[in-house]
Amino acid sequence: MGEKRSSAPPAEAAQPPPPPPPPMSLSLVRPSQKKRLKPKVIRVFRSVFRSLPIITPSCKFPSLPQENNNHLHKTVNNGIKVTGTLFGRRKGRVSLAVQENPRCLPSLVVELSIHTHTLQKDLANGMVRVALECEKRSEKDKTRISEEPLWTMYCNGKKNGYGVRREATEEDLYVMELLKAASMGAGVLPLRSEAEEGGDGGDLAYMRAPFEHVVGSKDSETLYMMSPDSQGNSGPDLTIFFVRV
Repeated sequence: MGEKRSSAPPAEAAQPPPPPPPPMSLSLVRPSQKKRLKPKVIRVFRSVFRSLPIITPSCKFPSLPQENNNHLHKTVNNGIKVTGTLFGRRKGRVSLAVQENPRCLPSLVVELSIHTHTLQKDLANGMVRVALECEKRSEKDKTRISEEPLWTMYCNGKKNGYGVRREATEEDLYVMELLKAASMGAGVLPLRSEAEEGGDGGDLAYMRAPFEHVVGSKDSETLYMMSPDSQGNSGPDLTIFFVRV
């Protein structure tokens, strides 16, 4: 008597998972450890004055003077020029990375609560002022404001969640590595793997520009975007304030 054969259809073979992204080779270098100059008294008063509207979010933010392309590499507030990159999935949140120059590892990475497509629309419509506020520390505390772990975020005077400082992730370093030859620009970057392409976050958009980093006091630092175009017209107008209140 022969064995009975099962009439059940054969199970479909499971699809293999997409391959992981290849290991990333980094050529970014560590930022220098040079000491920064202490701000002059005039610069302190000027920076504090420009930060006053941020303390009261309902106030109107001040506008910045526009520069032509011949002055792109000069600072207007005796600050230090750094590289700032805003990036994120179109349906996800924006991250800000600050570097000493495009070939350095980021010295600061902040995840903002604003979505990428929202920030793109705001920049297209006019100036954007982002204020990251936290509570004041004791006079003896030497923690820099950019080293705080968490800030309350305001965008153009309206409360908009929080900003969180974090260590650079693999995706952050991937973006910095791809953009190491660019000092400014905007566009869309290729994703690292098929697994990322199948996600819900959409394309990885970025905007990079030189910023002027001005230290007003231990409770006030500001990043001013410097992005005039070659015709002398103003580009995106973005300023990011770090303030203790």
